[in-house]
Amino acid sequence: MEKMKMMLVDDEERFLSTTQKLLAKKGYDVVTASSGVEALEKIRIHNIHVVILDVKMPGMDGNATLKEIKRQFPLVEVIMLTGHATMESAIDGLKSGAMDYLMKPTDIDEIILKAEEAFGKRQGLEEKIRVARMRKLVKSPSEIIRES
Repeated sequence: MEKMKMMLVDDEERFLSTTQKLLAKKGYDVVTASSGVEALEKIRIHNIHVVILDVKMPGMDGNATLKEIKRQFPLVEVIMLTGHATMESAIDGLKSGAMDYLMKPTDIDEIILKAEEAFGKRQGLEEKIRVARMRKLVKSPSEIIRES
């Protein structure tokens, strides 16, 4: 079974390093990015499954980053990370394809729970894609009989 690869995106370096260390101690593979542009570059390089994305960042904000992630990498699941002042932005993110959101400050177990749910959703989608591709490749018994 494939192991989840997670990405944390936040402009607060302290949050990134602390959270990455805590997740690594629990056995998770975590990549970090401090901007939306950096996140998109790293998603291209690493096979990222789940992104924990801060809404409020300078430059390319979380919602713009989310839209670009979903356009370029539609199977990547995104969880928005928001403070109280940006709740409307988190809701906009849900409308733009985010799976869920977390309120700051959040605890590590909550991040893990949401990330595992997102990874499960992605695995379900990947399985549906595999089945659909196999159906195109493999003929049904009735198709084989008709062709004989």
